[in-house]
Amino acid sequence: MTKTEDNRANRRARHAAIRAEVAAEEAENAEAESAENATTLDVPLHLRIDQQLDAQLREWAATEHIPTSALVRRLLRQAMQEHRGDFPTTTQVEEIARRVAREELHHS
Repeated sequence: MTKTEDNRANRRARHAAIRAEVAAEEAENAEAESAENATTLDVPLHLRIDQQLDAQLREWAATEHIPTSALVRRLLRQAMQEHRGDFPTTTQVEEIARRVAREELHHS
């Protein structure tokens, strides 16, 4: 095999690997979108945002290879999960109350 033929074979192999990687990513994205669409999205939410935020969201969604609305839903879900974590659980509140009561009895 000549050097030129070798280079072509290597280039074809690289291209095939790239095509396979893209196909795998597309399949993964299609699967994720299908799973998201399987959940009931029956509540429309409309809001106004400025052009800069719109551009940032669209760019981010493009880099993630997902629709902008899917990105916004993901961000809203993450924010809700993080927000819930800010509040102590009932068990934690009860433990704090017991500790305060013990300290008050101890100092009395």
